[in-house]
Amino acid sequence: MADDGRLYAGASGFSYASWKPGFYPPQARPADFLRLYSERLSTVELNNTFYRLPAQGQFSRWAAETPPGFRFAVKAPRSISLFGNLGQVGTFCERIRALGDRLGPVIVRLADGRPLDEGFLELLLTSIDPSLQLALDPRHPSWEDADELLDRHGAVRVNATDGSAPFRYLRLREPPYDEASLAALAARVEPLLASGVDVYCYFRHEDEPTAPRYAERLLEIVG
Repeated sequence: MADDGRLYAGASGFSYASWKPGFYPPQARPADFLRLYSERLSTVELNNTFYRLPAQGQFSRWAAETPPGFRFAVKAPRSISLFGNLGQVGTFCERIRALGDRLGPVIVRLADGRPLDEGFLELLLTSIDPSLQLALDPRHPSWEDADELLDRHGAVRVNATDGSAPFRYLRLREPPYDEASLAALAARVEPLLASGVDVYCYFRHEDEPTAPRYAERLLEIVG
């Protein structure tokens, strides 16, 4: 029998002063946020990388602030995902490698309304480091037809639960999530974990610290 997969549940971002005092202590400094976050949750989705790719040293510092077993999901820069500048893929992959064993999946967020582009997808899948876990986040229904190609490359489509890749990537964008909603999400996740698949699950940031609370409660339910 396969070993159980692991549930990584967290929020889309961590650097929010408005999460004091509900999640971070009142006296916490912004420089403390990631360390405090990683003491309670096992993963975070980095969204700032979509707008500007940090220097390699920043990724190294983030990794050093987190405990073993923590994972960063990194959003690919919009120059790649929205504008198709695949010449920057090599630089992106090189820099995020500074996260070391803290590196989780890479998420590629496509433009709203962009239909399936098999040529772009094939180039992306063959350009990106094949050892990376790639999650594609399209916003057009035609991309559902790309699942077979993604599957062949070990990649996934965000919020899809089928496929042979060893991980899934879920983004929860429609809060609030009550106890029944989180229980239903747990029921969706548990069969994947039992089959040996890792599941990465991220709740949308809000001004109140609802996202980390949802993540903590989901982890409690799944146990």
